[in-house]
Amino acid sequence: MRVTSHVLMTLGALIADLRAALGVEGVHADPFELKLYDRDASTMSGRCAAVCFPTSTSEVSAVLRTCRSHNWPFVARGSGTGLAGGAVPSGPKPPVVVATTRMNRVLEVDVENRFAWVEPGVINLDLSRAVAGHGLFFAPDPSSQQSCSVGGNVANNSGGPHCLLYGVTNAHIAALEVVLADGEVVRLGGLDPEPEGLDLRGCFVGSEGTMGIATRICVRLTEKPRSVSTLLADFTDMDSAARAVSAVIGAGIVPAALEMMDKTIVGVVEAYVHAGLPTDAEALLLVELDGLPGGVRVESAAVSAVLSSHGARTVRVAAGETERALWWKARKSAFGAVARIAPNYYLHDCVVPRSVLVDVLGEVNEIARATGLLVGNVFHAGDGNLHPLIVFDRREPGVEAKVHEAGQRIIEACVRAGGTLSGEHGIGLEKREAMGLVFTDADMAAQRCLRDAFDPEGRCNPDKVLPSGSAGCGELASLPPGAWI
Repeated sequence: MRVTSHVLMTLGALIADLRAALGVEGVHADPFELKLYDRDASTMSGRCAAVCFPTSTSEVSAVLRTCRSHNWPFVARGSGTGLAGGAVPSGPKPPVVVATTRMNRVLEVDVENRFAWVEPGVINLDLSRAVAGHGLFFAPDPSSQQSCSVGGNVANNSGGPHCLLYGVTNAHIAALEVVLADGEVVRLGGLDPEPEGLDLRGCFVGSEGTMGIATRICVRLTEKPRSVSTLLADFTDMDSAARAVSAVIGAGIVPAALEMMDKTIVGVVEAYVHAGLPTDAEALLLVELDGLPGGVRVESAAVSAVLSSHGARTVRVAAGETERALWWKARKSAFGAVARIAPNYYLHDCVVPRSVLVDVLGEVNEIARATGLLVGNVFHAGDGNLHPLIVFDRREPGVEAKVHEAGQRIIEACVRAGGTLSGEHGIGLEKREAMGLVFTDADMAAQRCLRDAFDPEGRCNPDKVLPSGSAGCGELASLPPGAWI
């Protein structure tokens, strides 16, 4: 991105006004510091104009009013753990990054009604720890839950292994305080069973920062299960493991979690965690059941029988909380553990019907072979949410182009199989140009209309989600007859 002298002069005035609103310590513009906020956990990067660290709703509002007065774009950022480029600053002008990390307080906990008001910078796992003494927890549990923020979970409608039973973030958000692009503060949703009006809370959750910035979030808390049983099954071939997944669901059992790891992933996580995983297995299934003790015992025995009848070499039940925690540490350490192979990875997030898991996994592995890349598979098998993990070293000439080519082919294979673009990571920059594989021009124009209703001047997280050149709200009438059918 080339920055002209005029933009630099305007940028200087913008930073001065931002510092007038937040103080010098609340606005960082040193070039070295800015580089740290030019990217998130994806493979993409951009360029930001300044980084603001507000500590309250009023300060967020002041930042956005300042951006409006200068006609300057902005990007909300939580912990930067997003994998689709949703927090990468991009656009014709380098945006202001609004980092919510200093807004990290649990404001109120209502144990009787099982909700809590929190600020967006609260870390996901810290929230569950804060309410654990009341026998409650926050159900969405992304693999990055030790570092991702609740605000980021809201932006991406995050899931995690246990969303198979408990649902993704949208199911656990009752209300939001949001600062719109012009600095106005609004409340979306409410604590009533059926809040009046349109479900604007549901529109905002998963909007990837394109509709404003959440500054207070009312989360629904979940009671800890009375009993938990965690099973580990190993298979000598991936096909049998994938068929066993469908068989478990087909038996009428919906586990809390049903995760799969292939041999490549098992090898690296075992070397890192030392959880006692069988590294000669071609695939592992990690199955967790929770609920009342009697029901969990019956379901655990039933799942064990189904897995064994579909080719599981062994089925183990965690002997206690220590072993269970170690198995989960192995599963959630996969993305970091692959650094033992190479320093970089590209993680996909497509969803396919469970019935075609075997076929799609075969295609993924064939794409890896054809492009000469190493891919490991670790994913939420219970709901068909694939996470092919391409491992590479970006210092190798030309390798990133091959990685992104493979990624595009994986997306196309998943869509051909009846799948969709993302289960929990979002669209961001990574998949916006693939939106046309799933949505019509009319679909995307309708999405643009909704986005424009929240942000008519287009300053919220520019370039994200919708592809370049997509129709605007005013172009709906020019779409061909039948476009909405």
